[in-house]
Amino acid sequence: MPIYLPEATKTSTEALTPRQIVAALDKYVIGQAAAKRAVAIALRNRTRRQKLAPELAEEIAPKNILMIGPTGVGKTEIARRLARLAQSPFVKVEASKFTEVGYVGRDVESMVRDLVELGVEMVRGERLEEVRSKAAQNAEERLLDILLPPTRPAASDQDLPSAPDQQNQTRERFRDQLRAGRLDSRIVELEVREKGFPSFEIIAGSSVEEVDINLKDMLPGLFQSKTKKRRMKVPEALQYLGQEEEQKLIDMDSVARTAVERVEQAGIIFIDEIDKIAGREGGHGPDVSREGVQRDILPIVEGTTVNTKYGMVRTDHILFIAAGAFHVSKPSDLIPELQGRFPIRVELDALGKDEFVRILTEPRSALVKQYMALMETEGIELSFTDDAIHRIADFATIVNERTENIGARRLHTVMEKLLDEISFEGPDLRDKRVVIDEAYVTRMLADIVKNDDLSRYIL
Repeated sequence: MPIYLPEATKTSTEALTPRQIVAALDKYVIGQAAAKRAVAIALRNRTRRQKLAPELAEEIAPKNILMIGPTGVGKTEIARRLARLAQSPFVKVEASKFTEVGYVGRDVESMVRDLVELGVEMVRGERLEEVRSKAAQNAEERLLDILLPPTRPAASDQDLPSAPDQQNQTRERFRDQLRAGRLDSRIVELEVREKGFPSFEIIAGSSVEEVDINLKDMLPGLFQSKTKKRRMKVPEALQYLGQEEEQKLIDMDSVARTAVERVEQAGIIFIDEIDKIAGREGGHGPDVSREGVQRDILPIVEGTTVNTKYGMVRTDHILFIAAGAFHVSKPSDLIPELQGRFPIRVELDALGKDEFVRILTEPRSALVKQYMALMETEGIELSFTDDAIHRIADFATIVNERTENIGARRLHTVMEKLLDEISFEGPDLRDKRVVIDEAYVTRMLADIVKNDDLSRYIL
């Protein structure tokens, strides 16, 4: 008997082969074929696992991935785009957050709780789409009841069959006016809920993150929100009533169950800066703390049960993708148990001029396209020549080589400096057609790039 991942996850990834997954990632991330190949196989293996008997599927753990490469080469973007492609709950955490102040840091289980919260929001959003039209109809009926309260027929009117028909006709006229926007200026009075007592939770363990018992659940009568009358215009009232109806139509218990199942079967956790907790063996001081964090993360990655306010969540089949630059440390500095939980290792290449040219132009949301769209809002027709794009890539490469190599992020600083004048003076420009050529790029950037001190602080 095959098992299936919950709802949308099943339908979106079942048809995608690893080659198609890589092709989809190519639209947003330039290069890094090895990393894309690794994540595509990991995602496809989830689909393969769905088709196995439950007994065997339960035994197959995801093959977690360790990405090794300098900053700004696309590690986070690959993981984020993969999760969006698979419609999976995705959360990014920074390993260094768990050791922020000496030995004190965030509880490692918080990453799973954050993932569950995100999963609940995803499922709730999907359910909202399903009930939105029904909620809008109900809200419209409630608003019409306020605008035109139903009248109780008098005893003398009971023999007149036309009275209800007349009221229905009036109601329909009001409905037409409401939909046409002719009642938008009218004020209505609604019963709205006041914000209740702020929700706070009892700490059930040694860590603030371990919050399990909600006082609102224990004492439901104590914190009931009160209602008050509020006057508002018809469009605002319609929106408020629509939200109320949506909440009534959504079964939050069902949402929570579906979200927990989706997180368990299809969740992705991206642990960034894992090299920052790679302490060398026999270390003292901070190294002890780093090794402690590794040992805390280990059971989450191995597979454990985490208590959340939506119930117990198993992490056995969550896919973990870890990433780090490993400039100072190396993967072998991680404790052996944690190394063993990331069997797939891929090294991402540093980016050079050719990749920068492609990043500026090829992706769907390429930087050049972004700036052209931004300027278009001011009525400015901005265009870049091929020579200009190559020159921008040249300058970004030079600055990365001379100072800190921050990869593709350098392009953001270079582009901001390049378009500084146009961005500032844009609304006042008479000539709304601006062409960025090689000469313009050289004029704006050459002096800064030549001066190492300036480029260090500006670019």
